[in-house]
Amino acid sequence: INKEGRALDFASDELKNDREIVLAAINNYPRTFLFSASDELRNDREIVLYAVSKDGGTLKFLSDQFKNDREIVLASLNNNPTGFFDVSDELKNDRETVLAAIDKSVNSFRYASDELKNDREIVLAAVNKKGTTLKHASDELKNDREIVLAAINENAYSFEYASDELKN
Repeated sequence: INKEGRALDFASDELKNDREIVLAAINNYPRTFLFSASDELRNDREIVLYAVSKDGGTLKFLSDQFKNDREIVLASLNNNPTGFFDVSDELKNDRETVLAAIDKSVNSFRYASDELKNDREIVLAAVNKKGTTLKHASDELKNDREIVLAAINENAYSFEYASDELKN
């Protein structure tokens, strides 16, 4: 297990329910617990948190309960910054979570809720990192002079996404 986490697949049910064994397997191959650990351990928050901290891509295979857990989501984004699309709709509408996701990968902004795509602070955070994310902002904020200037300052081609009113 320490050398080959996938060996958990062939372990007895007793070993698949042993916390120490499953943690050792996760350390070597984080996704192994998804298919090989006991149901009890697959639904153990501590085990899940450890797995996503090792491989954030694990998040997409988890239950909605864990996709809606801010701590688990943020831990997964630490090593899988592009995985924000797997997050619950509730967290895609959570300012703290979205700002943290943008900090890890500005491309997360495209998956934020429509409400947060109309939030000046969030849109400014996104366009300051990558001007062309203006494309995903609300129409109202594409017409906001400060936001458009921030986007253009980061990338002149961002002007393409400004409102027609500001282009004229």
